[in-house]
Amino acid sequence: MLVEELFEGFIGLDWRDVVMMLVGGVLIYLAIKHKFEPLLLLPIGLGAMATNLPLGGLTDEDGLFSVLKSAGLEGNNKLFPLLMFLGLGALTDFTPLLQRPTTMLLGAAAQAGIFVSLMAAIALDFSLRESGSIAIIGSADGPTTIFVASQLCPDTDTCPNEVLGPVVVAAYSYMAMVPIIQPPIMKLLTTRAERSIPMEYTDRPVPKLLKVLFPILVLIVGGLLAPKAIPLLAMFMFGNLMRESGVVDRLSNTAQNSLINIVTIFLGLVIGSTMTGESFLDLETLKILGLGLGAFIIGTASGVLFGKVMMVLSGRKINPLIGAAGVSAVPMAARVVQRVGQSERPDNFLIMHAMGPNVAGVIGSALAGGVILSRVPALAG
Repeated sequence: MLVEELFEGFIGLDWRDVVMMLVGGVLIYLAIKHKFEPLLLLPIGLGAMATNLPLGGLTDEDGLFSVLKSAGLEGNNKLFPLLMFLGLGALTDFTPLLQRPTTMLLGAAAQAGIFVSLMAAIALDFSLRESGSIAIIGSADGPTTIFVASQLCPDTDTCPNEVLGPVVVAAYSYMAMVPIIQPPIMKLLTTRAERSIPMEYTDRPVPKLLKVLFPILVLIVGGLLAPKAIPLLAMFMFGNLMRESGVVDRLSNTAQNSLINIVTIFLGLVIGSTMTGESFLDLETLKILGLGLGAFIIGTASGVLFGKVMMVLSGRKINPLIGAAGVSAVPMAARVVQRVGQSERPDNFLIMHAMGPNVAGVIGSALAGGVILSRVPALAG
């Protein structure tokens, strides 16, 4: 009896638990060794390992992970992703977008992957709610993905396939792999001459009044276009307004640092806690991962292709590579654009030009999420 009690953890260990702990270990390895989104992959990986250890009670009704999930991801408020958006707004500088407003179109074009993958998921017999949750992976925006997917598929009654965990993990994993996924697509769709197009940096100052008014206008116009996106837009634009107003530096600094860091820790652990062997190791999860990757690829491709259209219309003054930054993985996608552009022409600096569609992609993904939240439940009935 004493021996059984001593080894009861080993006795309760299932092969699926072991596999998922190994997956968690891989995420930790990628975070530490390759620095792929370490702020999130590290807690996600540890959370996945801990939740698959038997008899720990972390996901019991009153367990630590259940309490965190209840506080931050359940109900109508979805506190964790909204607080993340507050911090991201405080960190965001809209200056590149305001200096070249036309790049907002690239942020819109890159959202095509969401709607293409929505149709593909439906074709693979996922329900409308499940398809909407899967499609939002294409936003390449973790908080938006969590906010939308957790509302569309809050439980197994609405979504029997338990898509929330795989969707969120896929979203953050593909965001982490932006430097691997995007460059081949960018090179496939552009010529070397196109990738070498120089773009002049504009130092045209943006009036402070415009910087203050911009988040307010985006909130109003975006909220009228996609009412379900108002919580995301409100928190993101409030964070940016604190930054640009210049009168609440303490609040802005807290949102940029302490607040977003605390939420990142809790959010990562909760995401990891959804990675149980029972819900992950099946064919449906593989379909979700494949659809999410497809959405990400299509979003990158559509941004680059629209960038080529703008290149032609501008008389080759716009480098089409910056369209790849429209997928919203801030600022990693912009850095990838810079790296690919400089590999062809070392004196070409594209990062500031790429930041315009990059931050526009955040707005675009929030609006796309709002449209899905409005239409999918109505169609699903």
